Amino acid sequence: MKMNNTQIAIPFVNLNFQHQLIQNQLQQAIQAVLEQGDFILGKALADFEAAFAAACGTEYGVGVASGTDAIALGLQACKIGFGDEVILPVNTFVATLIGVLRAGAKPIFVDCDPRTALIDLEAAARAITSKTKAIIPVHLYGQMVSPKQLLDLADTYKLLIFEDAAQAHLAEREGYRAGSVGIAAAFSFYPSKNLGGVGDGGMLVTRDPDVAQTMIRLRNYGASQKYFHTESGTNSRLDTIQAAVLHQKLPYLAQWNHDRLQIAQDYDTELAPLAANGIIPIENHSGEGHVYHLYVMRICDSCPVERSEIQAQLMAAGIQTGIHYPIPCHLQPAFAELGYQVGDFPHAEMLAKQILSLPMYPGLSNSQVKEISSAIAAELPTHLPVAI
Repeated sequence: MKMNNTQIAIPFVNLNFQHQLIQNQLQQAIQAVLEQGDFILGKALADFEAAFAAACGTEYGVGVASGTDAIALGLQACKIGFGDEVILPVNTFVATLIGVLRAGAKPIFVDCDPRTALIDLEAAARAITSKTKAIIPVHLYGQMVSPKQLLDLADTYKLLIFEDAAQAHLAEREGYRAGSVGIAAAFSFYPSKNLGGVGDGGMLVTRDPDVAQTMIRLRNYGASQKYFHTESGTNSRLDTIQAAVLHQKLPYLAQWNHDRLQIAQDYDTELAPLAANGIIPIENHSGEGHVYHLYVMRICDSCPVERSEIQAQLMAAGIQTGIHYPIPCHLQPAFAELGYQVGDFPHAEMLAKQILSLPMYPGLSNSQVKEISSAIAAELPTHLPVAI
């Protein structure tokens, strides 16, 4: 693989490992849908919806076209809309914000905990008003927001919990699995997710039958039956072929998540000597329940080398990296009308300048982790030796 005339030795994401493992199964599943011909709302979709909901510890799953639609339509299905305030972390992918806006609700940003990058629930409590209807905890990078703290907050202030679990397939914390904490949760099946399709896709999972039935109508033009429309819905359905692929991958997800955890632990070990130079991984407060969709480290102000230099030198060595995310939601030009400005959320703004995501995917070897860590250490003017 080449990028900008640089030979890529270690890509940021590599899906070949998992696809080669089950190539025959994927081909057979796709062929079965082709032969059945039920490309829209077919049997494979219903089967996958039931299986994924059960895996999340919920009763119902409704497949939609994307994770963004799962948020937007899911909030509508939970009767959240115009006049309602929804609290969400400013440190998230913009899809969370877009989902709130599409539902017609007013987004209320709060800052994050710089150690974990997750929503600051104390800041969330301070942001609650008489119009606050819901809170969206974003289970960022594969780590859940504390379910116990969320449930205490929701109970105290009578809020709905709507989880953004797009990066947290089968993540666990405090005895809860992602998707089972609130009234509903949105997942994405974008190809690079822990459970990814071969195109866009998403799902809402819920324990509430009314939410599920409303979601089923909203994703299909608001129709309760063909040509009879009870709500103003849209066309947002998870394709049957995508569902068939995802269903084949689902039984392997737990092992792939375990592999990610092991890779993260290898990174932690290799990067530990660099802490004195301001290289600090985002903290894991979930133990083995963290599913590491991304492995993110901070290049703190005390580091003698700029993030851009480290990233450029890694690229020169054929190692791809990413930044999740370089501009917090409140500073995105498209949403200037929300009225936020620089300095409103200092932790998120600080992290945006510090974070760097390293390659993370099942199949990444320990020797590659050592190579990446050594390449980072090599850019520092003073550092302890890294084991090779």
